[in-house]
Amino acid sequence: MRQETETPAYHYGVIARAIARIDAAGGTALPLDRLAADLGMSPAHFQRVFSRWAGVSPKRYQQYLTLDHARHLLADRFTVLETADAAGLSGGGRLHDLFLRWEAMSPGDYARGGEGLTIRWGWFESPFGPALVMGTDKGICGIGFAEEPGAPATLEDLAGRWPKARFVEDPMALRPWALAAFGAEERPGEATPLFLIGAPFQIKVWEALLNVPTGHVTTYSEIAGAIGAPQAVRAVGTAVGRNPISWLIPCHRALRKSGGLGGYHWGLPVKRAMLAWEGARADARAS
Repeated sequence: MRQETETPAYHYGVIARAIARIDAAGGTALPLDRLAADLGMSPAHFQRVFSRWAGVSPKRYQQYLTLDHARHLLADRFTVLETADAAGLSGGGRLHDLFLRWEAMSPGDYARGGEGLTIRWGWFESPFGPALVMGTDKGICGIGFAEEPGAPATLEDLAGRWPKARFVEDPMALRPWALAAFGAEERPGEATPLFLIGAPFQIKVWEALLNVPTGHVTTYSEIAGAIGAPQAVRAVGTAVGRNPISWLIPCHRALRKSGGLGGYHWGLPVKRAMLAWEGARADARAS
């Protein structure tokens, strides 16, 4: 395997194929040699890719990819948002292992569909495949994922949320923020700015998501209670699904009360991979 292909997107591609293979096994643990062979890789190469991406061995990692992993998370790492530490929602705290600060567009500006805004965009490598990052001069306003870089559907999806904005391809302008978003900061300790573009109710939901720590999860009903709308669980689910800044605003950490994964705008395999990636690292740090 040539070194230049060893990118985060390549690693995630292997993980995505592994998820499908592990699911097909119906809960039977697959030994390293068998799983590597199914993926068309040598055991040594497969082990190296896994350890670089997941931080744990393939054998241990399989537990994070099982279909009932979400239920274990709810039992062991459930975050009660109404009593969670709110540090960070004022913009000065450390959120899910990344320094973030945020501000939100006014309701009137949002209602105008982004009119007058210039939004720059570019494609970047991420631990979860190719990522489209968008930002204004105030901060990142959008992150989406795709199987291949340059996927027009991902660009159309994010751009369609602010139909009257002006969009300019300019990855270099976004590069420092994008690197920080995926853990490769050029200026460690410097806050990554977010610019939330959404309706007031949506922004309340996204604020609540920022309070869920790495490696932990919450439920849609918990979010509804935390924002003072306990009966609005369905509306909360819709707002979670409309979160434009995937990963940094961790909508992947929202689950159904039953322990089901719920939905994920960029596909359930990506959501499961994010939860598994975070869970493996949280356990590795604790051990």
